[in-house]
Amino acid sequence: MTSENYPWHHSRRYNSYAEYFKREFGQRVQKVTLDAGFTCPNRDGSKGTGGCTYCNNDAFNPSYCQPGKSITQQITEGVEFHRVRYRRAGNYLAYFQAYSNTYAPLPLLKKLYDEALSYPGVIGLVIGTRPDCVDDEKLEYFASLAKKYYIILEYGIESCYNPTLQRINRQHTYEESVEAIQKTASYGIKTGVHVIFGLPGETPDEMLAEAAILSKLPLGNIKFHQLQIIKNTVMSREYSQNPDQFNLFTLEGYISFIIRFIEQLNPSFVIERFTSEAPPRFQAGPSWGKLRTDQVNILIEKKLEERNTWQGRLYNLDS
Repeated sequence: MTSENYPWHHSRRYNSYAEYFKREFGQRVQKVTLDAGFTCPNRDGSKGTGGCTYCNNDAFNPSYCQPGKSITQQITEGVEFHRVRYRRAGNYLAYFQAYSNTYAPLPLLKKLYDEALSYPGVIGLVIGTRPDCVDDEKLEYFASLAKKYYIILEYGIESCYNPTLQRINRQHTYEESVEAIQKTASYGIKTGVHVIFGLPGETPDEMLAEAAILSKLPLGNIKFHQLQIIKNTVMSREYSQNPDQFNLFTLEGYISFIIRFIEQLNPSFVIERFTSEAPPRFQAGPSWGKLRTDQVNILIEKKLEERNTWQGRLYNLDS
């Protein structure tokens, strides 16, 4: 199959986020991660306490992300941080990442988002949240912003299986995820999700079956994370006490799995990332060494080429 025949019209064997951005903006656009000091309904007691059992946001937040700083200060420091690594970035997306970034009254959300969008060079928002933290009033606001800016809501759904969601203390159901995704898309807002592979209790066949389940949703973007055991989490304590209950992916096993998965995945979905990356000092379980995300991507693309396969090769619209 040649690049002209792929639905995404470039030579990579999956619908690449980097190539999507080139088409969307004509230049490199860099995300600047922010921590606006939000919490989650499974942390503050409204639905539960303790948060998701795997969650320690410190493992993924850049050093400049501190909720005590203003949004403007975090963007300024983030732009400088990325300027050293990515000199070609022309514009920026303010990435509200930590915890649930729609879990607040709308006036507060407007204040924070308007501050970010007023920063020179910021052309949009990436908003990470939960499916139970949106409503029509908020979606109407995001839809109005989307007429002028790049706006995407990224829902952490993590799994399509309610027993798993209950086990990891998500305190929402997969049905709530579907409802939020469909409603967001109905407002014309770009919609993405992230999913974790390797959660305790799920078999490889169950995880593979999620490709067909997710492919039916009105998504634009999708992120995949392999489960990592992170220090100072409930899951790290569970792992230390009962490691035999976890079936964590080796690097080779994950590459093989993710290729089988994306073969069955809707080819219209832009794949933002295949893996998560946490600094070694935060890891409490097996790791893949010092491999960075981009290095794992290269290994995945090499294996796709070796197997002469690609995203959506086995996708069945009617499945």
